[in-house]
Amino acid sequence: MFKSFKEKLSGFKDSLSTKIREKTTAVKPVNASPAKEGAAASQPEAIQPTAKPTNEGTKPEPKISFAQKARALIFEQEVILSEKDLTNPLWELEMALLESDVALPVAEEVVKAVKEELVGHKKKIGADTGDIAEGALKSALLKVLSKNSFDFDEFVRDREKPTKILFVGVNGTGKTTSIAKVARYLKDRGYSVVLAAGDTFRAGAIEQIEIHAQKLDLKLIKHKTGGDPAAVIFDAVEYAKAHNKDVVLADTAGRLHTNINLMDQMRKIVRVTDPDMLIFVDEAIAGNDAVERARLFNEAVPIDGTILTKTDADAKGGSAISIAYITGKPVLFLGVGQDYPDLVKFDANWLVDRLMG
Repeated sequence: MFKSFKEKLSGFKDSLSTKIREKTTAVKPVNASPAKEGAAASQPEAIQPTAKPTNEGTKPEPKISFAQKARALIFEQEVILSEKDLTNPLWELEMALLESDVALPVAEEVVKAVKEELVGHKKKIGADTGDIAEGALKSALLKVLSKNSFDFDEFVRDREKPTKILFVGVNGTGKTTSIAKVARYLKDRGYSVVLAAGDTFRAGAIEQIEIHAQKLDLKLIKHKTGGDPAAVIFDAVEYAKAHNKDVVLADTAGRLHTNINLMDQMRKIVRVTDPDMLIFVDEAIAGNDAVERARLFNEAVPIDGTILTKTDADAKGGSAISIAYITGKPVLFLGVGQDYPDLVKFDANWLVDRLMG
């Protein structure tokens, strides 16, 4: 999982490690020892600094005194990095993110967060200088991924019953299978679930969700192919009310997102059924295509969250980082296989640990 993402980060780590080694060997103590730390810090003539950096054409950098640098570099084996020091490493990082299908605004946000983490702050030098790069990047990714945190379990628990959840997305991305996985997830937690075959555009879609309903022993509400999807979902909600069911999970048609008729149909379904939650489903391996589709669906029928399928096959990891940021809505679950239990509730720490290897 995310193999390509890990490989792309090597340029950033190598570049930053090289700069740290340069900084730690550029200043050397002369007749100094930890016991004379205070004296050394007050006698800069005993230390040979590197050439004074120029500020021409650049923004003023945080003021770091020579004594601070000397103390950090000599006695404490720490390093203080300036914005100029990070120019090449941050460029390497932005290229790595873009090549991993991270959307440009998200890549810029991550780079900004890494810069804030590193510039002007003491960083202790351990056995592996790459730890500093990984630590800063991990912190930045968590900052971006945690902006739209959401507890799905809490939402379902507190919502008036039946809770109506509508699934949208293009065909072939695992939408119907994801509905079945969520149904199993809810059933395992004691909820009663009704499925609605709202994709009346394809006979195959109705048959597919019917098979899942049989395997999971769930009630399915369906109409004939070509019927009104809003009517199907309405009937499913009425059935749930009459039989005291907790949750209605409704499928919808998934023709191309550029199809105006599809988007009009989505708006009608939302208007008629008034869902409590609208979930967009797409596959992680689609990369920036998935990000763009999420954006377009969100503009047409504002989504409340995303499920990313086929995350186990995603080498780049870009869409997992980007979708929540671009839509402003959380990633709820990650699909990590074909079986019903292969659904992981989204957790930023879990994802970052796997992105970083």
